[in-house]
Amino acid sequence: QVQLVESGGGLVQAGGSLRLSCAASGRSFSSNIMGWYRQAPGKQRELVASISSGASTNYADSVKGRFSISRDNAKNTMYLQMNSLKPEDTAVYYCNVRDGNPWNRIVYWGQGTQVTVSS
Repeated sequence: QVQLVESGGGLVQAGGSLRLSCAASGRSFSSNIMGWYRQAPGKQRELVASISSGASTNYADSVKGRFSISRDNAKNTMYLQMNSLKPEDTAVYYCNVRDGNPWNRIVYWGQGTQVTVSS
């Protein structure tokens, strides 16, 4: 079965850095779009960054210039390097994989990893 496992979250001070990892298993996702979402208390889950099979990337305006998404298809793993962290980055971060097609979309999610940034 497909499984996504995030790691790397934790507590850091503002201005610090964290590197999140998402290890996928069950099948290869080398041909799929992958991304990181986050959800803060009382807020809707939002897309942080995404990366295509060809390594094209997209970022939320709030993290541009600070976060960097990457993938290692040989390891079936995706990463999110987070620098210059701000308190407003505090959230549960989720790994996401898009599968299926636009008329029959299926989505896989990891369990989430907590990122807390202190001021």
